[in-house]
Amino acid sequence: MSDARTPAQIEADIISRREQLAVVLDEIGVRMHPKTIIGDAKAKAAEAVDRTAGRAFVAVNRAVSDVKAQFVSEDGAPRLERVVPAALLAVGVMGLVVVSVRRKKR
Repeated sequence: MSDARTPAQIEADIISRREQLAVVLDEIGVRMHPKTIIGDAKAKAAEAVDRTAGRAFVAVNRAVSDVKAQFVSEDGAPRLERVVPAALLAVGVMGLVVVSVRRKKR
């Protein structure tokens, strides 16, 4: 068996390799274009923000659920032994704010 190739086969190989190289160079050109790089950076930043916002939402939702569980029983009824003191505290704080504002106006 002979591995000898004809000049036509060699030329066809060279043409094929040139076309493959041209495709690769075009891909590199697109990837290295400033607009592509900026677009990729924006997409990564948006993904990071979405991921962070999602984590924050989960954390806040968990915190709200924990606080709600302190004031509402499992069957949905308010826990008066906790709601009443919290309401009185809120009214007291608001009263202090009102008194403080009135004193400042004088």
